[in-house]
Amino acid sequence: MAKKRDSWGSRLGIIMAVAGSAIGLGNFLRFPAKAVSNGGGAFMIPYFISFLLLGIPLMWVEWTLGRYGGGFEHGTAPGIFHSLWQKNRFIKYFGVIGIFGPLVIFIYYIYIESWTLAYSFFSLTGRYSGLNDLAGMKSFLLGFQGLEKNQYFSGMQAAYLFFLIAFILNVIVIYYGIKGGIERLCKLAMPLLFIFGIILMFRVFTLGTPDSLKPDWNVLNGFGFLWNADFSALKSAKIWLEAAGQIFFTLSVGIGVILTYASYLSKGDDVVLSGLTAASTNGFAEVILGASIIIPAAFVFFGPFDMKSIANSGVFNLGFVTMPLVINKLPLSALMGFCWFFLLFLAGITSSVSLAQPAVAFLEDEFDISRKKAAAIFGIIAFVLCQPAIFFLGRGVVDELDFWGGTFFLVVFATIEVILFAWVFGMERAWDEIHKGADMRVPKIYKFIIKYITPLFLFFILGMWFKQEWLPIILMKNVSCADRPFVLSTRLGLLIIFSVLVILVKIAWQKRKVLKEKGR
Repeated sequence: MAKKRDSWGSRLGIIMAVAGSAIGLGNFLRFPAKAVSNGGGAFMIPYFISFLLLGIPLMWVEWTLGRYGGGFEHGTAPGIFHSLWQKNRFIKYFGVIGIFGPLVIFIYYIYIESWTLAYSFFSLTGRYSGLNDLAGMKSFLLGFQGLEKNQYFSGMQAAYLFFLIAFILNVIVIYYGIKGGIERLCKLAMPLLFIFGIILMFRVFTLGTPDSLKPDWNVLNGFGFLWNADFSALKSAKIWLEAAGQIFFTLSVGIGVILTYASYLSKGDDVVLSGLTAASTNGFAEVILGASIIIPAAFVFFGPFDMKSIANSGVFNLGFVTMPLVINKLPLSALMGFCWFFLLFLAGITSSVSLAQPAVAFLEDEFDISRKKAAAIFGIIAFVLCQPAIFFLGRGVVDELDFWGGTFFLVVFATIEVILFAWVFGMERAWDEIHKGADMRVPKIYKFIIKYITPLFLFFILGMWFKQEWLPIILMKNVSCADRPFVLSTRLGLLIIFSVLVILVKIAWQKRKVLKEKGR
C-alpha cells in the first residue's frame, strides 16, 4: 500500500509558505540595490510591467501545474511534466531543472542566510557598534567572511559556526515535513517578519534631517529618488532585463519550488486567489517594506551620489555595511540592528527550506522513501555541496552558482513551463484547470497573456542574454586568471549534479514501469 502524501493544514498555511518562499533576502537586499543602481523610478515601470506580464501569469501557471501533478502523486517537475505530456518520454528530463535549480541556490544561499543570524547576534552584543565609517564596516564584513585577517576576526570560525546553526535549523524544519515543519515555521516567521519590517519602516519615516547643513538629504527626497522616473532611461534594454530578472528572483517563479508546494493541495483548493495573495504579499514586502527601509535611510545619511556608488558595489555592502552604519547612528541601535538582521534571517530561512523541498519531495515520491530518511539524505548531501561556496567565497564560486542556478536555468525552466501549460496541455484545458475550486475568475485578458505575451517575453529575455552575456560568460571574460580553475571546477561540479539527477529520474521511471507491469 502506497504511503499517504503530506498535505497543508490550511489555506493560510500554504499562502504563508509560498509567500515565505518568495519573500527572501532578494526583497530586502537585492531589490533596493537594483532599484538604486538602475535609476530609481525608471526601474519601477518595467518592474511593474514584468510583475503583470511575467510574475502573476507564471505564479498561476505554477500553482495550477503543481496541484495537477499532485493528483498523480508527483511533487516535482519531472513527474509533473510527464503527467502533462505522457506521450513524450523525454519531457521528464527537462523537469530535472526544477530540482537542480533549487538545490544549486540552496548550497550558497544558506551560507549568506547564516550571516544574517550572526549579525543579529552581533547587534545585540554590540560587536560592531563602535564602527562609524564605510571602510571599518567593510573590513568587519570581510574579516567575518574569512576573506581577510584583521583586528575584528582572525579567521572564519565564527562564520562557520553560524553556518552550522543555520543549516541544522533548516534540516530540523525539513525533517518535520510540510504541515509540522514548513507550515508551522512560516505561520510564525511571516507575521514576525512584517512586525519587524513595520517597526523599521516607522523608524525611518521619523528620521527627520540629521545633518542640518544638508536639508535636501531627507526621507521625502529619499522616497522621491525611488519613485521619480527618468523616462529616457526606459530606452535601455538593461533596465528591462534587470526588472524581469528581479521579478523571477523575488517571486520564486521558474525555480520549481511553487510546483512542489502546490502539489500538496487537493483538487478543490483555490489556486487563483491563493496565488494572487502570495504574489501580493511578496510585493508588499518588497516595494513597501524593503524599499521603504533601506533606500530612504541610506539617502538621509549618505546622500544620492554615495548611495548610488554603494548600491553599485554589491547587495552585500548595502545590507551588511551601509545599514549597520545607519542603524549605529540611531537611538536603541542594538535593538534596531537586531530587528533588521533577524528580519533578514526570517526571510532567508523561509526561502531556504522551500529550496530544499523539491529534492526531498523527489526522494519521497519517486523512490518511496520516508520523509525523515529523505530529509537525512538531503542534509548529508547538501552539507557536502555547501563547502565550496563557504571556503572559496572570494574565488567566484558563489557568482557561478548564482548565474546557473538562480538566473539562467530559472528563465529556461519558466519558458518550458509556460509552453507546456499553454501549448501542450492546451490553453482551454489549462483555463479550466486554473478555475477548479476558484472563488474568483482570472480576467480573460490573461488567457491571451499566458498563451502569447508571457512566452514571447521569456524568449526575448533569453535572446537578449544570449546576445549580450552568453559568450563572455562561457569564455570567462570577467573572471581573473587566478579564479578560473575554481570557476571551471564549479561548472564541472554542476554538470555532475545535473547528470546524477538525470540518472535518478531514469531509475525512478524504470522502477515505476516494473511495478506497473507487475500490477497487471
